[in-house]
Amino acid sequence: MSQEELSQQLDLLRNKLQALESGKTINPSAMDMIKFSEYFKVSVDSLLKIDLTKLGELKIKELLAGNDVYMTGSKIRVLAITVDKNNRENAEYVPVKAKAGYRSGYNDPEYIAGLPKFSLPNLPKSGTFRMFPTTGDSMLPIPENSEVIAQYVQDWKSIKPGTPCIIILKSTQDFVFKLVTVEATGEVLLKSLNRNYAPYTINSEDILEIWKYYKHQTGTLPPPETDLQELKTLILELRDNKK
Repeated sequence: MSQEELSQQLDLLRNKLQALESGKTINPSAMDMIKFSEYFKVSVDSLLKIDLTKLGELKIKELLAGNDVYMTGSKIRVLAITVDKNNRENAEYVPVKAKAGYRSGYNDPEYIAGLPKFSLPNLPKSGTFRMFPTTGDSMLPIPENSEVIAQYVQDWKSIKPGTPCIIILKSTQDFVFKLVTVEATGEVLLKSLNRNYAPYTINSEDILEIWKYYKHQTGTLPPPETDLQELKTLILELRDNKK
């Protein structure tokens, strides 16, 4: 591949790429490092810390596979956050109108700073939290258009099977709210609470962020109990009284 072709693939000016290759640029910018990382599929952490010229072919192939470091988050992920005047992390709200832009602005501090902030008295002090709107009926009985408060997950392998999560995808479908199971193959199984929707798997590299469900809020009143539900409640009460 010529230098001109590579510069086009990386979306860099050719003279900038030449300066990087020749060592004239000692400290590449963070965005340039991310471009190299995404193109060659080598973590930024490896590019910064490892002398790749000293590695054998087998070790290079292991780095290129990168599944383990990607899943555990040791492959650097950029999460932009904001803090209040006391240097405590804010909790941001991503309204419906901001959903389309979140995928491109999720690691942009200015974009995140422009999101509305919220606070809850019982929100844990440790961890990073955001509130996301949900659409569709795939997570019934959680009502459609609920707002889910979720905690950022760095190590995806720590997620217990069937954990409800907000998943930020790289594809045009920005957010999905599913029960998440991380499989040994590196794929991620997504399942809906609503049994009318079939589960499906996606590649971990198609995911930008995972946020674990903490609680949700909704303006929808629960529907009244059906006769079957009332009968079930009565039977349970009778069973408890016998005890």
